[in-house]
Amino acid sequence: MVFRCQRDSWARQFATRVVSCRAAELRPEGGGEPVRGFQVVLEDTILFPEGGGQPDDRGLIGDVPVLRVTRRGPEAVHFVPAALEPGAEVLLSLDWERRFDHMQQHSGQHLISAIAEQMFGFKTTSWELGRQRSVIELDTPLVTAEQVEALEKSVNEKIRDRVPVTVRELAADDPEVETVRSRGLPDDHVGPVRVVDIKGIDSNLCCGTHVSNLSDLQVIKLLGVEKGKKNKTNLVFLAGNRVLKSIEQSHSTEKALTSLLKNGPGEHVEAVKRLQSSVKLLQKNNLNLLRDIAVLIARDFKNKPAPKQLFVLHRKEGDSEFMNIIANEIGTEETLLFLTVGDEKEAGLFLLAGPVEAVENLGPRVAELLGGKGAGKRGRFQGKAAKMSRRGEVQALLQEFISNQNPGA
Repeated sequence: MVFRCQRDSWARQFATRVVSCRAAELRPEGGGEPVRGFQVVLEDTILFPEGGGQPDDRGLIGDVPVLRVTRRGPEAVHFVPAALEPGAEVLLSLDWERRFDHMQQHSGQHLISAIAEQMFGFKTTSWELGRQRSVIELDTPLVTAEQVEALEKSVNEKIRDRVPVTVRELAADDPEVETVRSRGLPDDHVGPVRVVDIKGIDSNLCCGTHVSNLSDLQVIKLLGVEKGKKNKTNLVFLAGNRVLKSIEQSHSTEKALTSLLKNGPGEHVEAVKRLQSSVKLLQKNNLNLLRDIAVLIARDFKNKPAPKQLFVLHRKEGDSEFMNIIANEIGTEETLLFLTVGDEKEAGLFLLAGPVEAVENLGPRVAELLGGKGAGKRGRFQGKAAKMSRRGEVQALLQEFISNQNPGA
């Protein structure tokens, strides 16, 4: 069946009748618990069911929101959260912003695919209309920057030429169907087939919704290429309003950077490079200072007249190397060390070092108390801690262990 949305992609409202309504569940696209609702079939619809690489529409049946539209043979199935009475007359309202965006991206894909094949012989094997950007899979292992530039120039020339886009319906057994570019019909297809013609440029079997003139696309921006599946290349693009939104986002970012960096857009890259160099130098100096502090802490402990069997230290600034330097300097043959770095009450890193047998025994218990995970070998057990506030409990555990090892102390 060809739906009203396919015969008139510009219709925003439509009166029709409910054919059937049955209880069902919808699994959210992002995962999670199924949503209970109803599958509604109408006599006809202006809400496009997903297909041909194009996502489904959104809208209202009366005042009931349509959460998903799918195709089931000749039927469009609308998933709604509230039941509708079979036989009732209803008014369909379309989410036009979402629809027009899909029309621009889909017609843009047809144009890009046709010109890419004409100019370079690159055939389109699939495409995806994404939420932020769209991707065309080309049957070629390589697309050069020069080819991308030439392709973008050509498709935008066609847009400026105001080339008409029309839709025809043919019987499935019409011989002309064999002459039209296509990736095949679905196995459950019934009724006539639709041919989308871009005058003088392309004819393609397609079930989706399209603009009526290439000028409706406004502009196309090819963002570049990415490595695709074996011997294929993904061409990333934006069409129409998505280009304008992208420019708006880029301009906002540019204004923010101008304010932060105190220079013009042309100097942003060099300014960021200078900042990166400064940060790297500061990080290097900070690491050197931490190493020196670690050595001093260890030497101070070793120089005490009567070194203790347990050494405990927490420091907000530090890393695994900082803790291991202290352990190396103090030595772990006789002393049990419990070192932590990070926020005092939240997450951080820990190191338990000491005699091998003691560490093997205590390491997993320390990790459990700190709500973290760790691993160890050769007298060291270290990992991440989620509950740094429980350091006192760990210290008590270690004190008890040492007392049990030395009952006469």
